[in-house]
Amino acid sequence: MAKYLLIAVSAFALAAVGTPLARRLAPQLGMVDRPAARKIHASPMPLMGGVAIYLAFLLALVALGDRFYVREVISILLGASLCSFMGLWDDRSGLSALARLAGQTVAAGILIASGVRVQLFPYPAVNLGLTLLWVLTITNAMNLLDNMDGLSGGVAAIAAAFFLLLAAMSGQYLVGALAAALLGASIGFLLYNVNPASIFMGDSGSLFLGFMLAAVGIKLRFPANVTFVTWMIPVMVLGLPIFDTTLVSLSRLRQGLNPLTTPGKDHVSHRLVTLGLSRREAVLVLYLVCAALGVLAMYLTQATVSEGYVVGAVVLLVGIYALVRMEQVYVERPPRASARSAPAGKKPG
Repeated sequence: MAKYLLIAVSAFALAAVGTPLARRLAPQLGMVDRPAARKIHASPMPLMGGVAIYLAFLLALVALGDRFYVREVISILLGASLCSFMGLWDDRSGLSALARLAGQTVAAGILIASGVRVQLFPYPAVNLGLTLLWVLTITNAMNLLDNMDGLSGGVAAIAAAFFLLLAAMSGQYLVGALAAALLGASIGFLLYNVNPASIFMGDSGSLFLGFMLAAVGIKLRFPANVTFVTWMIPVMVLGLPIFDTTLVSLSRLRQGLNPLTTPGKDHVSHRLVTLGLSRREAVLVLYLVCAALGVLAMYLTQATVSEGYVVGAVVLLVGIYALVRMEQVYVERPPRASARSAPAGKKPG
């Protein structure tokens, strides 16, 4: 744990120092998110927080991680770097949804080619498909979750903290080092991103965090329990972004809208604000939900098959109930013409 703590503290310090520098540099490079009808900020915001997160993570890991494990994780870093640079390009100039998806698929392919893949079924083709689905889902879920000050960065920090604990419990240094660097970099950035934020992470940050969390979730192993139970652990830890993406997707599909290219203030955070919470309170509530799911994930590491599936079934039923109730909350509906009114490829929210 001392090694993990050193990596986390170093990543935190690098992000805490680097984020103000990125905030100052962003306007000079045209990396600014300007107010619009579909957004909740009222003044232009720098967009290079993701660069600070990425560099803090990378520098802390390379400087303090064991050299053997750093070499082993090259494929993960390559895929994450591709996602981050693609997001940076999107923040600066805009990318089409198809180009974004193609880049993410290439990044997932790098993982798969290096052997980082789901190992749930005895059928390689099924595991390959699940790996691709998992990486694309979590990468885009964290991107979509970046819709309110401090939300995506805070959820990433909480998820990384639980992944770190899970890795430490099972003696997985590689996964622990990755999670520790993610945790420190996310918290360092959050110093400037909690409400009221002075900088956004942009797609370069949210896509990077999503890809890394997806990869860490795949790499985790739980030798003390059977795979028939432990496959639920990373799903549980990342349950909040999965829930938010499901809510937004179903809500927009019911209106005949494309869930990935249509902007709108229809996320779970926006619906909580509609119910009367302040933006800061809504984010804190979602932090608590993420932490509660993390605690349940810790329980699953030691649960029997019957206990694990009872917990999984209860969480699923509660999630379905919350999904139905939240979908009924009135929010500002996404405009059908929004795909033409916003720059191509900009994050829909």
